[in-house]
Amino acid sequence: MFAVHLLAFYFTKLKEDQIKKVDRYLYHMRLSDDVLLDVMARFQAEMVKGLGRDTNPTAAVKMLPSFVRSLPDGSEKGDFLAVDLGGSQFRALQVKVSDVGKQSTQLESKFYPTPKEVFQGSRAELFGYVADCLLDFMESKNLEHKKLPLGFTFSFPCRQTKLEEGVLLNWTKHFKVRGVQGTDVVSSLRKALKKHKGIDVDVLALVNDTVGTMMTCGYDDQRCEVGLIIGTGTNACYMEEMRHIDLVEGDEGRMCINTEWGAFGDDGALDDLRTEFDRELDLGSLNPGKQLFEKMISSLHLGELVRLILLKMTKEGLLFNGKVSTALCTKGKIEMRHMAWLLVFHEYKEGLSNTKEILTELNLFPSEEDCIAVQHVCTIVSFRSANLCAAALAAILTRLRENKKVLRLRTTVGIDGTLYKTHPQYAKRLHKVVRRLVPNCDVRFLLSTNGSARGAAMVTAVARRLAAQRKEIDAVLEPFLLSPETLREVKNKMRTELEYGLKRETQGSATVKMLPTYVCGTPDGTEKGKFLALDLGGTNFRVLLVKIRSGRRKSVRMYNKIFAIPLEIMQGTGEELFDHIVHCIADFLEYMGIKGARLPLGFTFSFPCKQASIDKGTLVGWTKGFKATDCEGEDVVDMLREAIKRRNEFDLDIVAVVNDTVGTMMTCGYEDPNCEIGLIAGTGSNVCYMEDMKNIEIVEGNEGKMCINTEWGGFGDNGCIDNIRTEYDKEVDEGSLNPGKQRYEKMTSGMYLGEIVRQILIDLTKRGLLFRGQISESLRKRGIFETKFLSQIESDRLALLQVRQILQQLGLDSTCEDSIIVKEVCGAVSRRAAQLCGAGLAAIVEKKRENRGVEHLQITVGVDGTLYKLHPHFSRVLQETVKELAPWCDVTFMLSEDGSGKGAALITAVAKRLRNVGEN
Repeated sequence: MFAVHLLAFYFTKLKEDQIKKVDRYLYHMRLSDDVLLDVMARFQAEMVKGLGRDTNPTAAVKMLPSFVRSLPDGSEKGDFLAVDLGGSQFRALQVKVSDVGKQSTQLESKFYPTPKEVFQGSRAELFGYVADCLLDFMESKNLEHKKLPLGFTFSFPCRQTKLEEGVLLNWTKHFKVRGVQGTDVVSSLRKALKKHKGIDVDVLALVNDTVGTMMTCGYDDQRCEVGLIIGTGTNACYMEEMRHIDLVEGDEGRMCINTEWGAFGDDGALDDLRTEFDRELDLGSLNPGKQLFEKMISSLHLGELVRLILLKMTKEGLLFNGKVSTALCTKGKIEMRHMAWLLVFHEYKEGLSNTKEILTELNLFPSEEDCIAVQHVCTIVSFRSANLCAAALAAILTRLRENKKVLRLRTTVGIDGTLYKTHPQYAKRLHKVVRRLVPNCDVRFLLSTNGSARGAAMVTAVARRLAAQRKEIDAVLEPFLLSPETLREVKNKMRTELEYGLKRETQGSATVKMLPTYVCGTPDGTEKGKFLALDLGGTNFRVLLVKIRSGRRKSVRMYNKIFAIPLEIMQGTGEELFDHIVHCIADFLEYMGIKGARLPLGFTFSFPCKQASIDKGTLVGWTKGFKATDCEGEDVVDMLREAIKRRNEFDLDIVAVVNDTVGTMMTCGYEDPNCEIGLIAGTGSNVCYMEDMKNIEIVEGNEGKMCINTEWGGFGDNGCIDNIRTEYDKEVDEGSLNPGKQRYEKMTSGMYLGEIVRQILIDLTKRGLLFRGQISESLRKRGIFETKFLSQIESDRLALLQVRQILQQLGLDSTCEDSIIVKEVCGAVSRRAAQLCGAGLAAIVEKKRENRGVEHLQITVGVDGTLYKLHPHFSRVLQETVKELAPWCDVTFMLSEDGSGKGAALITAVAKRLRNVGEN
């Protein structure tokens, strides 16, 4: 028993000594975590360089766009062909993808050898061979003369400009086919396929094997957004944000980037980590100075690296008694399979005899010490490979986490390759080091089955799904794309309706009411004094004190307080509404300490009113969600006076009732005398303008001008724009508080745009084009999609990740692709709104030009409203539309500062000035 223990101790001591000896000899191959973190940082810098348009030409890591923009979502289906070219064998496959019940794929394939004369021959020979093999496969499966989509796995670096187009940059993996480099390989394949009458296929996608691996695993696990190959060659791909890819137009969504990381270090970035053995291996390769990272990692080179180390150790007398055998001098004699076997046997005590047998087959005659040393050399070389691979992968995972702006990333890496699959310790080592380098990433490693070929079919299936979806989405949004001719037609119809509203005989039935405001003058700079202003037009009510100073130091100073109007007041009785308003006024007067003063007051009342004078306004009808009873047909000024009497605490001189649009025009007119149009583009939509008295038949007198409140929101209530109303507009109208009314406003104002978007999203979801076909409870709620979300989602500064966060706030669990579609829907709805608003405004500026009898008109439009102010594109599109439809009008747009409040005070001041003039 003592002898056995002594033998075990001797063996353990012998093993430790040999391991220490090899560790000392290969010291530079053992990389600490600090070194690996440094490699990770270097690779991150290379990624950024490769993604930049200016820096890409000199980047070693090319970061090639693959034009794969979407992962499988489980709805793919159909029959697909795939061909896989990238190694010693060529493969043809038929892949059946099903989404019935549970998603699944069925795969049938056939392998064909790739003779040396083919992979080192001419272009015609290579692609002719591929076509011959595909025909043979199709005949064996009775697929000839059947048109099927085909995905082409081509596992070499290509620069793609489309999913189905790729120019070969350079050959790798011992391929040296003449006449292919610098040409489109898909064109070459199509040309070869055309020579066979029995083949009728549609090549839809060119795919790298790494991308294929990611797509295969992405079909099984939708979190998979990284593909990794560690085999004969090595490479990684991942889903990058489009906004970071300078090489491709557009910044929406994501695209798979094929890193081609094998070339990492070709510019000297890894020179301090490369050993003498790495340099010697590189010099003896087919492509010296290139693919240096791959030569430190891939199974194609690790066996040769071990041979060079063993050769030098033997020459130095550290192995095999210094006897250099033919095997050690023969390039390629030690292969990756030998390393794998040696390491398998390393796991067991009895492994030394098996290791000895393998080395003897290689004509190496080892001692026990030699066997232990060789095993440890293999361990160090393969562990260095896993460590370097882990560092580069950690860089990609960190970038994904930073792109998503999350503290902790949960993702899946799809992985394939003989080194990863067959090496007994490689996978375990890789996983361990990755998790150590990026502790804030929860990574699942998913082994790919038939990754490169099945993946090509999946890319093709996704491409076909996206093409079908694109066609359907385009059909849904097509009615929102208004042609210049349609917009001109809208402008002409608006002009006709304006005229109807001005004429005595047609005004009663006109949809655009053209209400006289009895505002007959604009500020001239002499206005002064203290004025109260009220502003009622939405869910908030404001009371303001406005101090106007005239002369050289003219100015307007305002003090205000905002009060909420509860829904029960908005939709209660008229008496309750006006009592609430007077309660708010009393609160403000007390707050300002002016309760006893009898100040002139202007009342901004942003609803359609028929006025008989500047201080009388009969409500035509509520809009914007108001439904207070006993108000329509009543004079709102009288209702306000009655409410003040009921309170019996103060008295006010109500001088003017004002529409917010008129207030906006007057505010801007105070700064720019050329301002004669006011536009509101916010919760509601409306325009006013100064019309010649001679054209206003419903008011006596022909001298001077008067401001007309168009109330253009009712445009189309007679059906004149039904040709451009969509099914979604009709849904919104029917579900509103005033169906059949304010149709133009419902297509152009902030109160309704979000609801139009919601209706479209519901339809797209029902069609299976959004949110995986699942309509959430939140999406069913009317009004959930507010117009402010349109402004946020369409912001150019907003990444899709933030769009997804907004949708998540609404209870909508969206993918990246969903976010792109939602953004597109928002863009179509808001663009149409801006164009329609522009067409209406063009009709008014054209009318102003004709009124003045000039060829060219210079005029200013005062504008207010959250849609105009806050939406990132609305104002630009509106201005462009006016310019296109009214080319002889030079229109300046002036943003109003508090038009509804300040404007009411200015109108009151002007009315007071004109009244004083009349009295004198």
